[in-house]
Amino acid sequence: MTLDRLRKALTGISGILVTPYDDAGDLDMARLKPIVDRAVTAGVHILVSNGNTGEFYALTVDEAERAVIEGAQIIGGRVPLLAGIGRGIGDACRLAKVSAKAGADALMIHQPPDPFVAPRGIVEYIRRVHDASGGLPLVLYLRNDAIGLKAIEEICALDGVIGVKWATPNPMKLAEAIRETDPSIVWVGGLAETWAPPLYAVGARGFTSGLINVWPEHSVAIHAALDRGDYVAAGKLIERMSAFEEVRAEEMNGTNVSGVKTALAMIGQDCGAARPPAAWPLTSAQAAKIRGLLEQEKLLQIEAA
Repeated sequence: MTLDRLRKALTGISGILVTPYDDAGDLDMARLKPIVDRAVTAGVHILVSNGNTGEFYALTVDEAERAVIEGAQIIGGRVPLLAGIGRGIGDACRLAKVSAKAGADALMIHQPPDPFVAPRGIVEYIRRVHDASGGLPLVLYLRNDAIGLKAIEEICALDGVIGVKWATPNPMKLAEAIRETDPSIVWVGGLAETWAPPLYAVGARGFTSGLINVWPEHSVAIHAALDRGDYVAAGKLIERMSAFEEVRAEEMNGTNVSGVKTALAMIGQDCGAARPPAAWPLTSAQAAKIRGLLEQEKLLQIEAA
């Protein structure tokens, strides 16, 4: 895949796929196929394996490898695949090699959660992952901008870095980072649909989405509105799905994946429970809020189809 096509895909919707489990809690990747098929048909631009909605940190490394290998087979090259990489440097390099062999088009590097992360240590981390992948393009997943603008500039200048998923609610710092880095870097809104308008306003393009697992057509409509600069229409569309994101943000975001998997079960595409330490199951009030949205938007018809 050309870098131009990959950059263009990043300005669209990065759909963060769930990781499906069977009733015993083991991976059951076959359950992902109808979700991928619907997302591709709806027009989702790029799909992400081993992202946070995919419960990356709840998977073993062996499971993360299987998720990207089988995910790539299901996607079958219909859209680009971005593979999540992270954890300790050894595991990250191992996943980078496996993801490259599986056919991932680029790697998304999770920001290291180590309590003693140094900005210059992140630089070395990224370099080693890039080398291990054989030179795949890199997208940085920035969830903490406290590393500072200088460090952000430095990591954006590294070989292979083509994009940043900005997942902090700080549009002004994002604007500053965009101004101070190479204009070829694609800055993606990493806080899903609800934060897409303010991040778009300062220069981000595209956004991440967990909603695509359940209602990809709506995410595509929101993206189309933002792409044509119609913030009023985008706002109205976002308001329609606000109940979904409100539930996902509860319990310190511990219901993020739980909300998606509950909705999937309700529309007849059960992907199993969310693993601890996520909150599972949803409370009756949370589940009712999700069901109310699905009923209102007639998404429960999928269940009966």
